[in-house]
Amino acid sequence: MEKNITKADIVDVIAKSTGITKVDTKAVVDGVFTTIIDAIAKGHKVELRGFGVFNSKKRKAKMARNPKTGELLPIPEKFAPLFKVSAEFAKKVNAARIPEYQNPTTKQEKIDSNGHIGSYTDD
Repeated sequence: MEKNITKADIVDVIAKSTGITKVDTKAVVDGVFTTIIDAIAKGHKVELRGFGVFNSKKRKAKMARNPKTGELLPIPEKFAPLFKVSAEFAKKVNAARIPEYQNPTTKQEKIDSNGHIGSYTDD
């Protein structure tokens, strides 16, 4: 079974690799998390290049059914926090966990000599 990594584990790794005390490292890590949460709560998008994008999406109010009783229940509208990993993040995860993984071909935009935009596969 794979080990779950906790915030304390992250603090330990950063403290050891930087030489900063665990107390100071924990304050920085907490500050990063708080800043991201506060920004999303205010409706902002947080982009961390090479890591991913934090955002939120509005979910409309709806009616749902209690599967046990069949009773209809109103579900109020809400904002769901989202996280989308970057392509670089996804490639590193796949390369580390799938021995035969090869980076898939990427599609890129190409402007030909006539000024037309098309896509081509990068081999």
